Amino acid sequence: MATLYTHQSANVRKTWFLMAMFFAIVIAIGYFLNWYYGNPAIMYVAIGFALFMNVASYWWSDKLVIAMTGAKEADPRAHYDLIKVVENLSITAGLPMPKVYVVEDPAPNAFATGRDPKHAVVATTTGLLTILDRTELEGVMAHELSHVGNRDMLVSTVAVVLAGFVAIVADMLMRSMMWGGDKGDRDSKAGAIMLVLGIVGIILAPIAAQLIQMAISRKREYLADATGALLTRYPEGLASALEKISAYGRPMARANNATAHLFIADPFGPEKNTFGQKISNLFQTHPPAGERIRILREMNH
Repeated sequence: MATLYTHQSANVRKTWFLMAMFFAIVIAIGYFLNWYYGNPAIMYVAIGFALFMNVASYWWSDKLVIAMTGAKEADPRAHYDLIKVVENLSITAGLPMPKVYVVEDPAPNAFATGRDPKHAVVATTTGLLTILDRTELEGVMAHELSHVGNRDMLVSTVAVVLAGFVAIVADMLMRSMMWGGDKGDRDSKAGAIMLVLGIVGIILAPIAAQLIQMAISRKREYLADATGALLTRYPEGLASALEKISAYGRPMARANNATAHLFIADPFGPEKNTFGQKISNLFQTHPPAGERIRILREMNH
């Protein structure tokens, strides 16, 4: 049977795989830059910057996310019930007690961040605390603690930073190519072919990076739902919470694409049942709420 720690090793391996794959993309882009401008130093600068960004995001990911979301540390008196729920679930899960934060926002949502269980943060919005009862809050916090125990945060942080870096490099390269450069080999047929391949690669690299990031996020949400339900032994608590969260029709005040994947529900709002939105859902960081609720309720049978 699956446990809170079942997928830790797999997530660590996945993290190293992602790092290797994204660095290969960066090297390929750097190689093309080297050929296009005849300056190998550009490739080394790009790789060095990617390494720095990855290390920085690993060590300071929790602080970066807290700053971006505007979260404040939970008050022991005002948020006593929330802190006790997290404390009790942490003991049950065998995890260190994470720091607990609250985001002033009427939209119900929650997230977890941090580089490992000893440096984890769980946060909830004031809107979530307002609409959920205790069993529903336990379901949501168990979901977030499952991300902590499963090391999902490590995978998502690496994927986001590297995907973002590839997109930035590709955008910079596309812009710089418009300014021209040394003609060199570009006048030859081989040079023309390589130029076309380079442009195609530049366009596709950030798209591939984003798709992989979102695929990881969608899979890990299903896993955290299941693991959280096992932790509370009450899948209906999380299912009911997801119903209430998805029924809220407005986005979070500080919703942004950089942190969207961290939340239990899409901070930009629930999916709509239209053809256009169904196509759009393929590119969202979260699986459909209705599907998650259905799977949770099937666990009761």
